Amino acid sequence: METQVSFRFVSKKVIIFLRDRVCETPEELMSSELFHEVLTRFVNDLKRKQSPLLKIFGKQNHEIGHADIQELTQVFQILGKMILETVPKLIEGGERFVANPSLFQAFVESLYNYWREFERFIVCDSTGDCLDQRPYRTFSSTIESLTHLVRQTYRDIEENITGQHPNTYRQVRAGAEVAVIALPKDMALPGGSYQKLRGIPVIRQIMLYPPLLLNPPMNKRTGKFERIPQNPLEQIEVMPHEWLCYPAKVGPLLILVYVHEKFYELGLSLCNLFELADDEFLDRPIDAVYVFGVPGTVLDALAPMPTVFYDDVENGMLAAACPNNDLFGYFGYLKKMILTLHNIKMMKLGKMPYHGAMVRIMTKGDRVLTLLIIGDTGTGKSETLEAFRIIGEDQIEEMIIIADDMGSLDIDQEGNVVGYGTEIGAFVRLDDLQPGYAFGQLDRSIIMNPSQVNARIVLPVTTYKQVIKGYSVDMVLYANNYEEIDEEHPIIERLATPETALHTFREGTAMSKGTTTSTGLVHTYFVNIFGAIQYKAIHEEIAKQFFETFFRKDIFVGQLRTRLGIVGWEQKGPEEAARALLQMVSQTE
Repeated sequence: METQVSFRFVSKKVIIFLRDRVCETPEELMSSELFHEVLTRFVNDLKRKQSPLLKIFGKQNHEIGHADIQELTQVFQILGKMILETVPKLIEGGERFVANPSLFQAFVESLYNYWREFERFIVCDSTGDCLDQRPYRTFSSTIESLTHLVRQTYRDIEENITGQHPNTYRQVRAGAEVAVIALPKDMALPGGSYQKLRGIPVIRQIMLYPPLLLNPPMNKRTGKFERIPQNPLEQIEVMPHEWLCYPAKVGPLLILVYVHEKFYELGLSLCNLFELADDEFLDRPIDAVYVFGVPGTVLDALAPMPTVFYDDVENGMLAAACPNNDLFGYFGYLKKMILTLHNIKMMKLGKMPYHGAMVRIMTKGDRVLTLLIIGDTGTGKSETLEAFRIIGEDQIEEMIIIADDMGSLDIDQEGNVVGYGTEIGAFVRLDDLQPGYAFGQLDRSIIMNPSQVNARIVLPVTTYKQVIKGYSVDMVLYANNYEEIDEEHPIIERLATPETALHTFREGTAMSKGTTTSTGLVHTYFVNIFGAIQYKAIHEEIAKQFFETFFRKDIFVGQLRTRLGIVGWEQKGPEEAARALLQMVSQTE
């Protein structure tokens, strides 16, 4: 059977496109175009570094050419089956490669590591093959088969060089790290410039091998997203084969996220944050489209900060775009724009978007409380709730995460305030967290920029069912990370009137923790630059209505002083806030 495989190298990524199967034997693997390309790139890299490993060729570095690489491939094919001593007998001149077994082994080790340094993706194009109807079988025959085959080939060669079996086997991911099944799908896009997106394959299933360690080019986000008076899609030229569409369920909305291959590692990480839309959900009207990673400079003239969106009133949807410049190679630009689009749609429906965390807490005394903590990034929301979970382990029966970062509030027919979420996952800072504070389980996570400031982890923390169920809100707190505690400023302080509460939340004061390019004490309107600022007049009217309802319904509205922004209190502050919160929850009737 012929293997239908093509591939592309994009920076430090290799993207493998296939229809049905990958190589099945070591010989087939080493005869492939991809193996030859990797080996050639590796040798050229060694030439640039003037590496002593090139001595295996037995000639000057500049003399090493295509024929030498072909001969080395034949050596590898032999060593996949036979011991080192057979190479000179089967290949004329082959002795030059194996004259120094230790050096040759070091070359093989370095080649293996060079391959694994790439971020490796498989895209299964199921056109005409219905691979999305048998996804696990497809993934098993691609991503898992390739992983086993690469490891097997490496180990066979190593053992035939050394004549020994290793004492320790490390089952590293040697094949692809992420695989997707994507297929053309006729989405209900409007006419005009939206038709440029029609040919882009839509992701139906994803398989990944967590924990994944990614190193995107940027580790911070800056500025807010700019509303512009023209549709950015009019300026964009799209090459469909360079893109994938991630159809995201964002709360109740369907947002189509189109990701350029330059940022595949970021786009595919969305599977840990937003539920992938199924076929039934794709039949809904499209609420927004986001084109992430637009090549060239076409967006630069549209706004001072070319992360832009357009309110397409005529078509009842939003259209957003972001350049593929390395400056925007940060997951926050992907996540926060999606949530900005969500927030705008919610305001248009008369609902109040919030930037915060919402949880449903049930203690073992059958007391139930739905808590919303509104606060900016780095103010201690997640840290306090995780400390609360750990400290209150003996008292808490159940703790359901409704929203980790953003959601919306609605008022039902009985006048109750009901809260909803948006994400099934969390995008959590690692810098301030002690072991055990992070959400969920590490073995499901995607870790970004682990060695840098604002290192982050993306992992699932709840279910879509909980996100959209709707829970009556009992307590709304503002996360204050900058004030010390004293008699006049308790950890939890109740605010007396709607006007006082509105002022506190509207001021949005926080001590920046370096998660964006802002530093020091900052003020942000409702700590929400993700739609609230851009639609301030609409948001202000909605906020007044909801805060008046909070007080009319006797919902507890106050401040929670986490002290996360005060030096020396990064861990202890959220812990003490959690203890105060636990005491209050336990006393709630």
